Amino acid sequence: MFAGPDHQRPLRGGRSVPPQHVKPSGPPPCVLLNPHAQGGRVARLWPVLQRVLPALDPQASLRSLDTPAEAARVIGALPAGTRVVAVGGDGTLHRWLPALMTAQAELAVVPMGNGNDVARALGLVPLRTAEWVSGSTDTLVRRLAHALRAPARPIDLGRVEWTDADGQPQVRPFISSLTVGFDSAVVRRTLDVPSGLRGLPRYLWATLGELVHLRNWSLTVTADGSAVHQGPALMASSLNTPTFGAGMPAAPDARIDDGQLDLLLAGRFGRLGALGMLPRLLTGTHRGHARVQMLRYRELAISSPAPVPVAADGEWLGRTARLRVVVQPAALQAVRQG
Repeated sequence: MFAGPDHQRPLRGGRSVPPQHVKPSGPPPCVLLNPHAQGGRVARLWPVLQRVLPALDPQASLRSLDTPAEAARVIGALPAGTRVVAVGGDGTLHRWLPALMTAQAELAVVPMGNGNDVARALGLVPLRTAEWVSGSTDTLVRRLAHALRAPARPIDLGRVEWTDADGQPQVRPFISSLTVGFDSAVVRRTLDVPSGLRGLPRYLWATLGELVHLRNWSLTVTADGSAVHQGPALMASSLNTPTFGAGMPAAPDARIDDGQLDLLLAGRFGRLGALGMLPRLLTGTHRGHARVQMLRYRELAISSPAPVPVAADGEWLGRTARLRVVVQPAALQAVRQG
């Protein structure tokens, strides 16, 4: 049993577990850590979690998952409705999402990735490495207590269907964004960014590098059956969250629970025009630009004469000449702040 609202359960060193709403009874929660998040830095959190978790919930289990296949096995074996606390970033959530959906799990996040756009949409502040590497675990304990105990609410997901380079049909759910064109090429370039760069600086470095090789793609875009664009375009980004690329407010009005996805479509841009658009994208003032369209949709289709780069939740998917994107309303239960 948890301590009552007027009592705090002590941790070692005299700190106390913050009193919070107690999650209704159900399967014991499972805390899953991605040791590869933040370039492997999150692996150093393992002994800290081992120390603080028992005081927060003695029944909670703790696992470190090295591969998506291992995550699928572990999550797939959980009872339906289990609260899964994911310690990692957007890439972690993307790779674990199919298993979470199959298991009908509740998702809670302790955000410790490079992007953390999903966490922002859920009202969560990303946990900085310095906040626990320094030896202070107070912030971590508060975040973990909230993740374990706060109620979950439904959020939307997206689903993309495409044909890969081998001609095989593929289907992938996503939680934050599905990008086509320039921004996906940037995702591919982040794989070669110096390891010391994290978060937004990592994406800005890759963006500037991609500007050198800038190209537009010929896209035919339809949304909910209506023609939206036909011709050269820099990118077509579908967002379930207000931000992507580690905090860029690409779709400031997007909501993760409104039953729709938000499309950011940028038409033809040259290098100077794209470079000038970058500060506007960083501040959310790109809306209203003559070559930028913003709209909401439930189903989107994109085709191109030649394969275009595609990424989901900041994870590289490959190239395709045809894809379909649909929203999946209230497809996952997730813990939010406030």
